[in-house]
Amino acid sequence: MVASVNVRLFCLYGIIVCYAIVLSAKIIAQETLTEIEKKPLANEGIENIERTQGESLYQKRLEDLGRVLFFDVSLSANRTQSCATCHDPARAFTDWRDSGKLLGLPKIGTAVSLGDDGISLGDRGAPTASYAALTPALTKTAGGYWEGGLFHDGRASTLEAQAVGPPLNPIEMALKDAVELSHRLQENPQYIHEFKALFGEDIFTTPDLTLNSFAQAIAAFERTEFFSPFDSKYDRYLRGEYRPNEREELGMTLFFSNQFTNCNQCHQLQQFPASTGETFTNYRYENIGVPINTSVREYNGVIKADEGLATNPNLIGTPEVNIQRGKFKVPTLRNAAITSPYMHNGVFKDLQTVIKFYNSYLSRARKAQINPETGEQWAAPEISENLALDKLQSGRALGAREIDALIAFIEMLTDKRYEVLLNPSDRAVVHADPQQ
Repeated sequence: MVASVNVRLFCLYGIIVCYAIVLSAKIIAQETLTEIEKKPLANEGIENIERTQGESLYQKRLEDLGRVLFFDVSLSANRTQSCATCHDPARAFTDWRDSGKLLGLPKIGTAVSLGDDGISLGDRGAPTASYAALTPALTKTAGGYWEGGLFHDGRASTLEAQAVGPPLNPIEMALKDAVELSHRLQENPQYIHEFKALFGEDIFTTPDLTLNSFAQAIAAFERTEFFSPFDSKYDRYLRGEYRPNEREELGMTLFFSNQFTNCNQCHQLQQFPASTGETFTNYRYENIGVPINTSVREYNGVIKADEGLATNPNLIGTPEVNIQRGKFKVPTLRNAAITSPYMHNGVFKDLQTVIKFYNSYLSRARKAQINPETGEQWAAPEISENLALDKLQSGRALGAREIDALIAFIEMLTDKRYEVLLNPSDRAVVHADPQQ
């Protein structure tokens, strides 16, 4: 009886503590990332799951395995980095670590991600994993445009193909090969149990098979609603659950207008405005004249220009590779208001700067030709050929009120759980639980 009373008191104490945490956080009641990482696999009673005998159960277990793998730092060379390190669910699946501060080079900031070794620095920023599951496979359209694919250059056609990249990338998670990944997985008895239950008893006999199964689990987790909730103010507006304010209304009108702006030429997927399921990217590739991020290049020592789509293995050696130089995939605008810095190399820190950069193609005003972050003229494009001038120079120049309205509309595209991050004073942490 004493034990029973103690258990009840312990549970009551736990409830009080959890309630206090929720109140102090001022955000939705969800578990912290630390708790998510430590949440064990619920593998009781599951043995050798057969797809045909329990598809929904199989899928749930696959997603659950993917969740645990996504947060596991032991799957990197020095055991310091997981998928969530560069795609943090608390920060809209981007990397908000200040790599520059960690390296003692403040100018770099959060532009690109630091590798597992604490020294290596990439040349491109980690794109958000939000809504990535909706990205089509890389294809060439009848009109001659390339669209789809994961990474900034589309080199992975599926989430599974993308998932095997970072663990084996020498400047990211830096495992040597599939053999080492297999060995790391087998250090964990729960992984052994789950992999065999989901993929068969011989899953660890072939490292490449193990790697593919690992990727399958990660991809299953990334396809869950946790990554693509469609619950922003914009989505709620479409459902009649939110009424935009004046700034948001103006921004929405400008964004979807073919007369006043050129935004929707690249950032609208659906045929008509106000369509549900809009991802705010057409998944195509454009060269918009992004300049070099000199702070990053001074550290990582990269000399060769980043040619974007032209570096995609599917295009290398083809006759059209030269006309794809400098083109990068159009990113989603969902959660863009809280996923700075911007462009593939993180060269711009502020969303307003991005819009002013686009506006510089439309305005002849002297002030419009000045980068507000540097106080100097906009730097030259890293690759000046193949610029999408047909799109960049369509529309008209925007005034300060219109730029502010576009920002307000882009803020509307923020997932509900991240709305607290729109207030700079509250940008410390968001508690995010994929189980809710």
